[in-house]
Formats: sequence, structure tokens, C-alpha cells
Amino acid sequence: MGDISKGNKTEEIITYIKENRVSTTEVADCLGKTGVIPGVFPLITGDFAVGEVRYVYTFSESNWDLHRQIENVDKGKIVFVDGISCNDRAIFGELVSKYLLLYRQSKAIVVDGKVRDAHRLIKERYSIWTKGVTPVGCFNSKPDTCPDEEFLKKRTDYYDGSVMVCDDSGVVVIPKEYHNETFLRKLHEIEEQEDIWFDCIDRRKWTTFETVCLKKYREGNQKE
Repeated sequence: MGDISKGNKTEEIITYIKENRVSTTEVADCLGKTGVIPGVFPLITGDFAVGEVRYVYTFSESNWDLHRQIENVDKGKIVFVDGISCNDRAIFGELVSKYLLLYRQSKAIVVDGKVRDAHRLIKERYSIWTKGVTPVGCFNSKPDTCPDEEFLKKRTDYYDGSVMVCDDSGVVVIPKEYHNETFLRKLHEIEEQEDIWFDCIDRRKWTTFETVCLKKYREGNQKE
């Protein structure tokens, strides 16, 4: 198979996941049961988002760098906020959420850290995935130190331009090296597999062991 344009396949992957509401569970399976961002869950239930990622970070219990970086976030991105050494402080609250989701037209915000103003964020049903809530926020002053450059470069290279899928189970990252025809085919195949499995359970009345482990649907001998 020849080279495939990353940009074209990125959009195809996003479109397929959105149109078929492919779950984080299925995406993680396509990634070999990897890709999850540990401990990050939705602020509101029933929400779903998929899109290309814009990576931003903030550091050392300060949100100075966050405010600086979100000034030029492109429309339609999922903004991933990397809270580096922010401990248990909330990285942002209602103001940043409204700015990103309303004025910058971001699809969603994923936070490797906590948020505050939970009552307002929930009331507005903002699409936010986070590690939790707290009333105690970061400081607005410029930090005295900077994050390690090599560490920051690795994080930026990995997340920026990746695809995130977000639902009630959490958040899964599809790294850029998977934005190809092979992975797109896996998404199609896992959707087909799910249909087959439920058909085996619901219509054929097979056990889950027969279906998932033995995969008897691959045999000519099928129990009707």
C-alpha cells in the first residue's frame, strides 16, 4: 500500500468516529488496548467529542502559560491542557471554559488536572473532561521556573495534532502515526465485530465464551 496523506486520513478517522459514534472502548481496542489518559473523566454525562488536538500546557501551580497559549487556538480543535506540577490546584474555571468553547469554538477541553467553578460548568453543560474539581485554583502570576524543554517537546510532539475521542468512559488518544488507512480499516472492522457479537448473543443465544473466546461465528458449524 502506498503512502497515505496524514491530513486526509486524520479527517476521515474523525468523521468515521463521529458519524458512527465509535466509543473510546472500541478505539482503545483498535490501539491494542492502549491510548487512555488515566484518571480523566467527563464533567457531564452523555457527552461525546472527537477531534484533532491542540496541545497547551501550564506549569508550577500557575495558569499564566495557559492564558498566553489559548489566545491563538484554532476553531474546531479539542484543547488538551497539560497541567505540569500544578498538584491539586484547579487549572482554570468558567472564564477559560467559556472563552475556549464559545469564543474560540473549541470542540471540547481535556484537562490533565482539575477545574473549578464546577456548578457553572455543569449548568452550562460545557464539554470538559478532567481529573476532578476543587475550589482552589492556580495563581495568575508568571512562574519563576520553566518545564524541562525535552519533556515539553516530547509531550507536544505526541499530543499536538493527535486525535482524541472522549465519552463517558474517559479519553483515548490516537497518536499521529496511526492516522493511516490501516487504522481506519481497524475502526470499520471493530464496528462489524461488535454487530456480529451482539447478533451471536441476542439472536443465536450463544454464550459470551462461545462468541468472544471461541469465535464460533468463524466456523461453518453455527448454532442457530
